[in-house]
Amino acid sequence: MAVRTGYTQLRPVHILLLPLPEAPYRAGIKRRVELNLECDTPVLVVGVGNPYRGDDAVGLFIARQIRDLAPRNVEVHENFGEVSGLIELFGNAEAVIIVDAVSSGCKPGEVFRFDAVSGKIPVDYFRFSTHAFGIAEAVELARTLGLLPPKVIVYGIEGKTFSIGEGLSAEIERAAQKVVELITQDIQDIREPDHNW
Repeated sequence: MAVRTGYTQLRPVHILLLPLPEAPYRAGIKRRVELNLECDTPVLVVGVGNPYRGDDAVGLFIARQIRDLAPRNVEVHENFGEVSGLIELFGNAEAVIIVDAVSSGCKPGEVFRFDAVSGKIPVDYFRFSTHAFGIAEAVELARTLGLLPPKVIVYGIEGKTFSIGEGLSAEIERAAQKVVELITQDIQDIREPDHNW
Protein backbone atom coordinates (compact mmCIF):
# COMPACT_ATOMS: atom_id res chain seq x y z
CA MET A 1 0.00 0.00 0.00
CA ALA A 2 1.16 3.57 -0.59
CA VAL A 3 0.08 7.12 0.27
CA ARG A 4 -0.70 9.34 -2.70
CA THR A 5 0.85 12.81 -2.37
CA GLY A 6 -1.62 15.34 -1.00
CA TYR A 7 -4.14 12.71 0.08
CA THR A 8 -4.42 10.62 3.18
CA GLN A 9 -6.32 7.80 1.53
CA LEU A 10 -4.31 4.69 0.90
CA ARG A 11 -4.22 3.41 -2.69
CA PRO A 12 -3.47 -0.17 -3.80
CA VAL A 13 -0.48 -0.50 -6.13
CA HIS A 14 -0.39 -4.28 -6.69
CA ILE A 15 -1.24 -3.85 -10.37
CA LEU A 16 1.95 -1.86 -10.87
CA LEU A 17 4.03 -4.37 -8.97
CA LEU A 18 2.56 -7.42 -10.72
CA PRO A 19 2.11 -6.69 -14.45
CA LEU A 20 -0.32 -8.92 -16.31
CA PRO A 21 1.26 -12.05 -17.84
CA GLU A 22 1.37 -12.44 -21.61
CA ALA A 23 -1.87 -13.84 -22.97
CA PRO A 24 -1.47 -17.60 -23.63
CA TYR A 25 -2.80 -17.35 -27.17
CA ARG A 26 -0.23 -14.68 -28.03
CA ALA A 27 2.61 -16.76 -26.68
CA GLY A 28 1.37 -19.70 -28.73
CA ILE A 29 1.29 -17.64 -31.89
CA LYS A 30 4.84 -16.44 -31.34
CA ARG A 31 6.15 -19.98 -30.83
CA ARG A 32 4.31 -21.24 -33.90
CA VAL A 33 5.74 -18.51 -36.16
CA GLU A 34 9.27 -19.16 -34.91
CA LEU A 35 8.84 -22.89 -35.59
CA ASN A 36 7.71 -22.22 -39.15
CA LEU A 37 10.68 -19.99 -39.84
CA GLU A 38 13.08 -22.61 -38.52
CA CYS A 39 11.58 -25.57 -40.38
CA ASP A 40 10.54 -24.07 -43.71
CA THR A 41 12.87 -22.71 -46.33
CA PRO A 42 11.28 -19.97 -48.44
CA VAL A 43 11.18 -21.25 -52.02
CA LEU A 44 10.39 -19.17 -55.08
CA VAL A 45 9.26 -20.76 -58.36
CA VAL A 46 9.19 -18.52 -61.45
CA GLY A 47 7.77 -19.48 -64.81
CA VAL A 48 8.97 -17.25 -67.65
CA GLY A 49 7.28 -16.99 -71.01
CA ASN A 50 5.04 -15.33 -73.55
CA PRO A 51 1.53 -16.81 -73.69
CA TYR A 52 1.10 -15.73 -77.33
CA ARG A 53 4.26 -17.27 -78.82
CA GLY A 54 3.58 -21.00 -78.90
CA ASP A 55 6.00 -23.07 -76.85
CA ASP A 56 7.49 -19.96 -75.28
CA ALA A 57 4.56 -20.21 -72.85
CA VAL A 58 5.82 -23.46 -71.32
CA GLY A 59 7.29 -21.71 -68.27
CA LEU A 60 3.93 -20.12 -67.51
CA PHE A 61 2.17 -23.45 -68.01
CA ILE A 62 4.47 -25.11 -65.48
CA ALA A 63 4.14 -22.26 -62.97
CA ARG A 64 0.36 -22.68 -62.96
CA GLN A 65 0.69 -26.41 -62.42
CA ILE A 66 3.11 -25.90 -59.53
CA ARG A 67 0.83 -23.29 -57.95
CA ASP A 68 -1.88 -25.92 -57.59
CA LEU A 69 0.53 -28.38 -55.98
CA ALA A 70 2.83 -26.13 -53.96
CA PRO A 71 2.95 -26.49 -50.17
CA ARG A 72 2.93 -23.47 -47.89
CA ASN A 73 5.95 -21.17 -47.91
CA VAL A 74 6.39 -21.69 -51.66
CA GLU A 75 5.75 -18.64 -53.81
CA VAL A 76 4.91 -19.06 -57.49
CA HIS A 77 5.29 -16.18 -59.93
CA GLU A 78 4.58 -15.81 -63.64
CA ASN A 79 6.98 -13.59 -65.55
CA PHE A 80 5.87 -12.40 -68.97
CA GLY A 81 9.23 -11.26 -70.27
CA GLU A 82 10.54 -8.68 -67.81
CA VAL A 83 13.25 -11.05 -66.67
CA SER A 84 15.18 -8.21 -65.07
CA GLY A 85 12.44 -8.24 -62.43
CA LEU A 86 13.77 -11.61 -61.26
CA ILE A 87 16.51 -9.85 -59.34
CA GLU A 88 13.93 -8.06 -57.22
CA LEU A 89 12.28 -11.39 -56.39
CA PHE A 90 15.60 -13.00 -55.40
CA GLY A 91 15.74 -11.03 -52.17
CA ASN A 92 12.66 -12.78 -50.80
CA ALA A 93 13.82 -16.39 -51.10
CA GLU A 94 16.50 -18.78 -49.94
CA ALA A 95 15.98 -20.98 -52.98
CA VAL A 96 14.76 -20.11 -56.49
CA ILE A 97 13.60 -22.39 -59.29
CA ILE A 98 13.19 -20.80 -62.73
CA VAL A 99 11.75 -22.45 -65.84
CA ASP A 100 11.66 -21.16 -69.41
CA ALA A 101 11.68 -22.38 -73.00
CA VAL A 102 15.03 -22.70 -74.77
CA SER A 103 16.16 -22.97 -78.36
CA SER A 104 19.47 -24.80 -78.54
CA GLY A 105 18.92 -26.91 -81.63
CA CYS A 106 18.24 -30.07 -79.66
CA LYS A 107 15.20 -32.31 -79.98
CA PRO A 108 11.93 -30.55 -79.04
CA GLY A 109 10.91 -31.46 -75.53
CA GLU A 110 14.46 -32.01 -74.29
CA VAL A 111 14.83 -30.89 -70.68
CA PHE A 112 17.90 -29.12 -69.30
CA ARG A 113 18.63 -28.49 -65.64
CA PHE A 114 21.28 -26.02 -64.49
CA ASP A 115 22.65 -25.27 -61.03
CA ALA A 116 23.14 -21.52 -61.41
CA VAL A 117 25.07 -21.16 -58.15
CA SER A 118 27.85 -23.59 -59.03
CA GLY A 119 28.30 -22.35 -62.60
CA LYS A 120 27.11 -20.03 -65.33
CA ILE A 121 24.01 -20.78 -67.38
CA PRO A 122 24.74 -21.25 -71.11
CA VAL A 123 23.60 -18.02 -72.72
CA ASP A 124 23.16 -19.71 -76.10
CA TYR A 125 20.43 -21.99 -74.74
CA PHE A 126 18.27 -19.03 -73.80
CA ARG A 127 19.25 -16.93 -76.79
CA PHE A 128 15.89 -17.28 -78.49
CA SER A 129 13.43 -15.36 -76.46
CA THR A 130 10.77 -12.75 -76.69
CA HIS A 131 12.46 -11.40 -73.55
CA ALA A 132 14.98 -8.61 -74.18
CA PHE A 133 16.95 -9.47 -71.04
CA GLY A 134 17.49 -13.20 -70.65
CA ILE A 135 17.59 -15.46 -67.63
CA ALA A 136 21.32 -16.04 -67.97
CA GLU A 137 21.99 -12.29 -67.92
CA ALA A 138 19.69 -11.77 -64.94
CA VAL A 139 21.38 -14.52 -62.94
CA GLU A 140 24.86 -13.22 -63.70
CA LEU A 141 23.90 -9.67 -62.78
CA ALA A 142 22.48 -10.92 -59.49
CA ARG A 143 25.73 -12.84 -58.90
CA THR A 144 27.80 -9.72 -59.58
CA LEU A 145 25.65 -7.65 -57.22
CA GLY A 146 25.84 -10.29 -54.51
CA LEU A 147 22.07 -10.87 -54.67
CA LEU A 148 22.05 -14.48 -55.85
CA PRO A 149 20.19 -16.74 -53.38
CA PRO A 150 22.04 -19.74 -51.89
CA LYS A 151 20.30 -22.11 -54.30
CA VAL A 152 19.16 -21.34 -57.84
CA ILE A 153 17.95 -24.04 -60.24
CA VAL A 154 17.10 -23.21 -63.84
CA TYR A 155 15.10 -25.52 -66.08
CA GLY A 156 15.03 -25.09 -69.83
CA ILE A 157 12.67 -26.97 -72.14
CA GLU A 158 13.55 -27.15 -75.82
CA GLY A 159 10.71 -25.59 -77.77
CA LYS A 160 9.39 -26.63 -81.15
CA THR A 161 7.58 -23.56 -82.38
CA PHE A 162 7.72 -19.96 -81.22
CA SER A 163 5.42 -18.50 -83.83
CA ILE A 164 2.48 -16.31 -82.91
CA GLY A 165 -0.34 -18.34 -81.41
CA GLU A 166 -1.53 -19.91 -78.19
CA GLY A 167 -1.03 -23.47 -76.95
CA LEU A 168 1.91 -25.80 -76.54
CA SER A 169 3.14 -28.45 -78.94
CA ALA A 170 2.22 -31.97 -77.82
CA GLU A 171 5.81 -33.00 -77.07
CA ILE A 172 6.42 -29.78 -75.14
CA GLU A 173 3.36 -30.34 -73.00
CA ARG A 174 4.59 -33.86 -72.20
CA ALA A 175 7.99 -32.48 -71.24
CA ALA A 176 6.29 -29.85 -69.10
CA GLN A 177 4.57 -32.54 -67.03
CA LYS A 178 7.94 -34.18 -66.46
CA VAL A 179 9.41 -30.86 -65.28
CA VAL A 180 6.49 -30.33 -62.91
CA GLU A 181 7.43 -33.63 -61.27
CA LEU A 182 11.10 -32.64 -61.13
CA ILE A 183 10.35 -29.27 -59.57
CA THR A 184 8.02 -30.87 -57.05
CA GLN A 185 10.88 -33.16 -56.03
CA ASP A 186 13.28 -30.19 -55.88
CA ILE A 187 10.93 -28.40 -53.50
CA GLN A 188 10.71 -31.46 -51.26
CA ASP A 189 14.51 -31.78 -51.23
CA ILE A 190 14.99 -28.10 -50.43
CA ARG A 191 12.50 -28.23 -47.57
CA GLU A 192 14.20 -31.23 -45.97
CA PRO A 193 15.85 -30.14 -42.70
CA ASP A 194 19.00 -32.14 -43.48
CA HIS A 195 19.68 -30.64 -46.91
CA ASN A 196 23.32 -29.78 -47.53
CA TRP A 197 23.72 -26.66 -49.60
